[in-house]
Amino acid sequence: MKRNLLTACCCLLPLGYWVSAQSGISAELKTEYIPSSAYIRPEDSARTNSKSDFKRASLNLSIPLSLKKDSSGRVKAWSVLLSGSYAKMDHKNYETPLFPDQMLNAQVGLQHIRPLGKKWSMMMMASVGVYTDLEQVNFDDVLGQGGVLFIRHFNPNLALGGGPVLTTAFGVPMILPWIYFDWKTNGKVKFKLNFPEGAEVGYQFSDTFTLKSVVNLSGMSVERNKEGKSVMFGYQQITAGLRPEIKIADKMSLSVTGGTALLRSFTESERKIKSIFKDKKMADPRFATTFYVAVALRWNLP
Repeated sequence: MKRNLLTACCCLLPLGYWVSAQSGISAELKTEYIPSSAYIRPEDSARTNSKSDFKRASLNLSIPLSLKKDSSGRVKAWSVLLSGSYAKMDHKNYETPLFPDQMLNAQVGLQHIRPLGKKWSMMMMASVGVYTDLEQVNFDDVLGQGGVLFIRHFNPNLALGGGPVLTTAFGVPMILPWIYFDWKTNGKVKFKLNFPEGAEVGYQFSDTFTLKSVVNLSGMSVERNKEGKSVMFGYQQITAGLRPEIKIADKMSLSVTGGTALLRSFTESERKIKSIFKDKKMADPRFATTFYVAVALRWNLP
Protein backbone atom coordinates (compact mmCIF):
# COMPACT_ATOMS: atom_id res chain seq x y z
CA MET A 1 0.00 0.00 0.00
CA LYS A 2 2.79 2.45 0.85
CA ARG A 3 4.47 2.05 -2.53
CA ASN A 4 1.19 2.62 -4.38
CA LEU A 5 0.68 5.88 -2.51
CA LEU A 6 4.22 6.87 -3.44
CA THR A 7 3.44 6.18 -7.11
CA ALA A 8 0.63 8.74 -6.97
CA CYS A 9 2.71 11.27 -5.03
CA CYS A 10 5.46 11.08 -7.65
CA CYS A 11 2.98 12.71 -10.06
CA LEU A 12 2.76 15.87 -8.00
CA LEU A 13 4.64 19.06 -8.59
CA PRO A 14 7.65 19.41 -6.26
CA LEU A 15 5.73 21.19 -3.53
CA GLY A 16 8.63 21.47 -1.12
CA TYR A 17 10.81 23.27 -3.62
CA TRP A 18 8.17 25.84 -4.59
CA VAL A 19 6.45 26.32 -1.24
CA SER A 20 8.18 29.67 -0.63
CA ALA A 21 7.19 32.61 -2.80
CA GLN A 22 9.82 34.23 -5.03
CA SER A 23 9.86 37.88 -6.00
CA GLY A 24 11.14 37.05 -9.49
CA ILE A 25 11.43 34.17 -11.92
CA SER A 26 13.22 31.23 -10.30
CA ALA A 27 14.39 28.03 -11.95
CA GLU A 28 16.43 24.89 -11.54
CA LEU A 29 18.02 22.87 -14.36
CA LYS A 30 19.32 19.48 -13.27
CA THR A 31 20.90 16.46 -14.95
CA GLU A 32 21.44 13.05 -13.32
CA TYR A 33 23.30 9.89 -14.28
CA ILE A 34 23.27 6.39 -12.77
CA PRO A 35 25.40 3.77 -14.58
CA SER A 36 24.14 0.27 -15.33
CA SER A 37 23.55 -1.95 -12.33
CA ALA A 38 22.14 -5.44 -11.95
CA TYR A 39 18.40 -6.11 -11.99
CA ILE A 40 17.28 -7.90 -8.81
CA ARG A 41 14.45 -10.30 -9.55
CA PRO A 42 11.44 -9.81 -7.21
CA GLU A 43 10.46 -13.49 -7.07
CA ASP A 44 13.53 -14.58 -5.13
CA SER A 45 15.58 -11.36 -4.71
CA ALA A 46 18.26 -12.93 -6.92
CA ARG A 47 20.82 -10.72 -8.64
CA THR A 48 20.62 -11.32 -12.41
CA ASN A 49 22.81 -10.60 -15.44
CA SER A 50 20.24 -8.08 -16.69
CA LYS A 51 21.27 -4.44 -16.26
CA SER A 52 19.73 -0.98 -16.57
CA ASP A 53 21.08 2.54 -16.27
CA PHE A 54 19.26 5.87 -15.72
CA LYS A 55 19.77 9.31 -17.24
CA ARG A 56 17.47 12.25 -16.51
CA ALA A 57 17.21 15.96 -17.30
CA SER A 58 14.77 18.13 -15.31
CA LEU A 59 13.66 21.75 -15.42
CA ASN A 60 11.51 23.48 -12.79
CA LEU A 61 10.37 27.04 -13.39
CA SER A 62 8.33 29.44 -11.24
CA ILE A 63 6.94 32.63 -12.80
CA PRO A 64 5.25 35.06 -10.37
CA LEU A 65 2.07 36.68 -11.61
CA SER A 66 1.53 38.93 -8.62
CA LEU A 67 3.20 39.45 -5.25
CA LYS A 68 2.13 41.60 -2.32
CA LYS A 69 3.34 41.94 1.26
CA ASP A 70 1.23 42.84 4.25
CA SER A 71 2.28 45.18 7.07
CA SER A 72 4.24 42.40 8.80
CA GLY A 73 6.10 41.40 5.66
CA ARG A 74 4.08 38.24 4.98
CA VAL A 75 3.73 37.39 1.28
CA LYS A 76 0.60 36.84 -0.79
CA ALA A 77 1.48 35.60 -4.28
CA TRP A 78 0.18 33.92 -7.43
CA SER A 79 2.63 31.98 -9.59
CA VAL A 80 2.69 29.80 -12.68
CA LEU A 81 4.69 26.59 -12.22
CA LEU A 82 6.29 24.67 -15.07
CA SER A 83 7.95 21.32 -14.47
CA GLY A 84 9.43 18.82 -16.91
CA SER A 85 11.57 15.68 -16.59
CA TYR A 86 12.82 13.38 -19.33
CA ALA A 87 14.53 10.09 -18.45
CA LYS A 88 16.27 7.58 -20.71
CA MET A 89 17.09 4.02 -19.66
CA ASP A 90 19.20 1.47 -21.54
CA HIS A 91 18.41 -2.16 -20.73
CA LYS A 92 20.75 -5.10 -21.42
CA ASN A 93 20.35 -8.90 -21.29
CA TYR A 94 16.60 -9.01 -20.64
CA GLU A 95 14.71 -11.94 -22.19
CA THR A 96 11.55 -9.83 -22.40
CA PRO A 97 11.17 -6.03 -21.97
CA LEU A 98 10.18 -5.23 -18.39
CA PHE A 99 10.68 -1.49 -18.02
CA PRO A 100 10.13 1.60 -20.16
CA ASP A 101 13.04 2.89 -22.28
CA GLN A 102 11.89 6.49 -21.87
CA MET A 103 9.82 8.44 -19.35
CA LEU A 104 8.44 11.94 -19.72
CA ASN A 105 6.70 13.94 -16.99
CA ALA A 106 5.65 17.46 -18.05
CA GLN A 107 3.33 19.67 -16.00
CA VAL A 108 1.92 23.16 -15.86
CA GLY A 109 0.32 24.48 -12.71
CA LEU A 110 -0.96 27.47 -10.79
CA GLN A 111 0.08 28.19 -7.20
CA HIS A 112 -1.29 30.62 -4.63
CA ILE A 113 0.31 31.40 -1.26
CA ARG A 114 -1.25 33.65 1.37
CA PRO A 115 -0.84 34.23 5.12
CA LEU A 116 -3.51 33.13 7.59
CA GLY A 117 -2.80 35.14 10.68
CA LYS A 118 0.66 35.50 12.22
CA LYS A 119 1.67 31.84 12.42
CA TRP A 120 -0.22 30.15 9.60
CA SER A 121 -0.18 30.29 5.82
CA MET A 122 -2.01 28.46 3.05
CA MET A 123 -0.77 27.17 -0.28
CA MET A 124 -3.14 26.10 -3.05
CA MET A 125 -1.95 24.30 -6.18
CA ALA A 126 -3.59 22.90 -9.30
CA SER A 127 -1.82 21.34 -12.27
CA VAL A 128 -2.26 19.18 -15.33
CA GLY A 129 0.45 17.17 -17.01
CA VAL A 130 1.52 14.35 -19.31
CA TYR A 131 3.07 11.21 -17.78
CA THR A 132 4.08 8.90 -20.58
CA ASP A 133 6.60 6.30 -21.76
CA LEU A 134 6.33 7.90 -25.25
CA GLU A 135 5.19 4.62 -26.83
CA GLN A 136 1.52 5.50 -27.13
CA VAL A 137 0.72 9.06 -26.15
CA ASN A 138 -3.02 9.48 -25.61
CA PHE A 139 -5.50 11.02 -23.19
CA ASP A 140 -4.81 8.28 -20.61
CA ASP A 141 -1.36 9.85 -20.15
CA VAL A 142 -2.90 13.14 -19.00
CA LEU A 143 -3.27 13.47 -15.23
CA GLY A 144 -4.59 16.33 -13.18
CA GLN A 145 -4.05 17.16 -9.53
CA GLY A 146 -4.67 19.89 -7.05
CA GLY A 147 -4.37 20.41 -3.36
CA VAL A 148 -4.36 22.69 -0.36
CA LEU A 149 -1.62 22.86 2.27
CA PHE A 150 -2.10 24.56 5.64
CA ILE A 151 1.35 25.44 7.00
CA ARG A 152 2.20 26.30 10.60
CA HIS A 153 5.29 28.49 10.95
CA PHE A 154 6.75 27.89 14.40
CA ASN A 155 9.67 30.22 13.65
CA PRO A 156 11.47 31.43 10.49
CA ASN A 157 13.37 28.12 10.28
CA LEU A 158 10.66 25.58 11.17
CA ALA A 159 7.39 24.87 9.36
CA LEU A 160 4.95 21.96 9.37
CA GLY A 161 2.00 21.59 7.05
CA GLY A 162 -0.60 19.17 5.79
CA GLY A 163 -3.70 18.96 3.68
CA PRO A 164 -5.60 17.03 1.01
CA VAL A 165 -4.36 16.50 -2.54
CA LEU A 166 -6.75 15.48 -5.34
CA THR A 167 -5.20 13.32 -8.07
CA THR A 168 -6.42 11.38 -11.11
CA ALA A 169 -3.39 9.06 -11.12
CA PHE A 170 -5.64 6.08 -10.43
CA GLY A 171 -8.18 6.80 -13.15
CA VAL A 172 -10.88 8.27 -10.96
CA PRO A 173 -10.39 11.43 -8.87
CA MET A 174 -9.33 10.56 -5.35
CA ILE A 175 -8.01 12.45 -2.33
CA LEU A 176 -4.64 11.64 -0.76
CA PRO A 177 -3.01 13.14 2.34
CA TRP A 178 0.04 15.36 1.88
CA ILE A 179 2.54 16.33 4.56
CA TYR A 180 5.12 19.11 4.36
CA PHE A 181 7.93 19.54 6.87
CA ASP A 182 10.79 22.04 6.58
CA TRP A 183 13.49 22.63 9.19
CA LYS A 184 16.76 24.45 8.63
CA THR A 185 19.46 26.18 10.64
CA ASN A 186 21.49 29.34 10.11
CA GLY A 187 25.19 29.98 10.62
CA LYS A 188 28.23 28.24 9.16
CA VAL A 189 26.89 24.76 9.94
CA LYS A 190 23.66 24.26 7.99
CA PHE A 191 21.11 21.49 8.50
CA LYS A 192 17.93 21.13 6.48
CA LEU A 193 15.23 18.48 6.57
CA ASN A 194 12.50 18.75 3.96
CA PHE A 195 9.85 16.02 3.74
CA PRO A 196 9.25 14.42 1.28
CA GLU A 197 12.32 15.58 -0.68
CA GLY A 198 15.23 14.75 1.65
CA ALA A 199 17.79 16.02 4.13
CA GLU A 200 21.14 17.81 3.99
CA VAL A 201 23.86 18.95 6.39
CA GLY A 202 26.68 21.21 5.34
CA TYR A 203 29.35 23.72 6.23
CA GLN A 204 29.61 27.17 4.63
CA PHE A 205 33.31 27.81 4.04
CA SER A 206 32.72 31.24 2.49
CA ASP A 207 30.01 33.42 0.97
CA THR A 208 30.46 31.54 -2.32
CA PHE A 209 31.22 27.94 -1.31
CA THR A 210 29.29 25.38 0.77
CA LEU A 211 29.91 21.65 1.11
CA LYS A 212 26.91 19.46 1.96
CA SER A 213 26.12 15.83 2.70
CA VAL A 214 22.70 15.00 1.23
CA VAL A 215 20.03 12.30 1.01
CA ASN A 216 17.26 12.74 -1.56
CA LEU A 217 14.09 10.93 -2.62
CA SER A 218 12.70 11.43 -6.13
CA GLY A 219 10.70 9.57 -8.75
CA MET A 220 8.66 9.57 -11.92
CA SER A 221 5.34 8.08 -12.99
CA VAL A 222 4.13 6.95 -16.41
CA GLU A 223 0.89 5.50 -17.72
CA ARG A 224 1.34 2.29 -19.75
CA ASN A 225 -0.94 -0.07 -21.59
CA LYS A 226 -0.55 -3.65 -20.40
CA GLU A 227 -2.73 -6.42 -21.78
CA GLY A 228 -5.31 -3.85 -22.81
CA LYS A 229 -5.42 -2.21 -19.37
CA SER A 230 -4.19 1.19 -18.28
CA VAL A 231 -1.64 0.81 -15.46
CA MET A 232 0.64 3.22 -13.60
CA PHE A 233 4.37 2.57 -13.50
CA GLY A 234 6.16 4.37 -10.69
CA TYR A 235 9.93 4.79 -10.52
CA GLN A 236 11.54 5.72 -7.19
CA GLN A 237 15.14 6.38 -6.22
CA ILE A 238 16.94 7.26 -3.00
CA THR A 239 20.37 8.81 -3.43
CA ALA A 240 23.04 9.97 -0.99
CA GLY A 241 26.35 11.75 -1.43
CA LEU A 242 28.44 14.91 -1.13
CA ARG A 243 27.33 18.13 -2.80
CA PRO A 244 29.65 21.15 -3.20
CA GLU A 245 27.67 24.31 -4.02
CA ILE A 246 29.28 27.33 -5.65
CA LYS A 247 27.66 30.74 -5.89
CA ILE A 248 28.72 31.88 -9.35
CA ALA A 249 26.67 35.10 -9.41
CA ASP A 250 24.47 37.15 -7.10
CA LYS A 251 21.36 35.16 -8.07
CA MET A 252 22.89 31.97 -9.49
CA SER A 253 24.45 28.85 -7.96
CA LEU A 254 25.95 25.62 -9.30
CA SER A 255 25.99 22.31 -7.42
CA VAL A 256 27.54 18.91 -8.20
CA THR A 257 26.46 15.78 -6.33
CA GLY A 258 28.50 12.59 -6.28
CA GLY A 259 27.55 9.53 -4.31
CA THR A 260 25.43 6.40 -4.33
CA ALA A 261 22.03 5.35 -5.63
CA LEU A 262 20.92 3.48 -2.50
CA LEU A 263 17.62 2.33 -3.97
CA ARG A 264 16.12 2.19 -7.47
CA SER A 265 12.84 0.39 -7.92
CA PHE A 266 9.68 0.20 -10.01
CA THR A 267 6.11 -0.26 -8.83
CA GLU A 268 3.15 -1.23 -10.97
CA SER A 269 -0.53 -0.76 -10.09
CA GLU A 270 -3.87 -0.82 -11.83
CA ARG A 271 -5.62 2.51 -12.07
CA LYS A 272 -8.25 1.50 -9.54
CA ILE A 273 -8.76 2.71 -6.00
CA LYS A 274 -8.67 -0.83 -4.63
CA SER A 275 -5.12 -1.29 -5.92
CA ILE A 276 -3.89 1.21 -3.29
CA PHE A 277 -5.06 -1.05 -0.45
CA LYS A 278 -4.01 -4.32 -2.06
CA ASP A 279 -1.15 -6.14 -0.29
CA LYS A 280 1.59 -7.22 -2.67
CA LYS A 281 2.62 -10.88 -2.74
CA MET A 282 6.24 -10.12 -3.63
CA ALA A 283 8.76 -7.31 -3.49
CA ASP A 284 9.00 -4.67 -6.20
CA PRO A 285 11.59 -5.11 -8.96
CA ARG A 286 14.73 -3.16 -8.12
CA PHE A 287 18.35 -2.60 -9.09
CA ALA A 288 21.63 -3.05 -7.25
CA THR A 289 23.30 -0.12 -5.52
CA THR A 290 25.69 1.84 -7.75
CA PHE A 291 27.29 5.24 -8.37
CA TYR A 292 25.24 8.44 -8.74
CA VAL A 293 26.15 11.89 -10.08
CA ALA A 294 24.08 15.03 -10.66
CA VAL A 295 24.71 18.61 -11.74
CA ALA A 296 22.21 21.39 -10.99
CA LEU A 297 22.05 25.08 -11.84
CA ARG A 298 19.70 27.38 -9.89
CA TRP A 299 18.94 31.00 -10.56
CA ASN A 300 16.56 33.74 -9.46
CA LEU A 301 15.84 36.68 -11.72
CA PRO A 302 14.89 40.01 -10.08
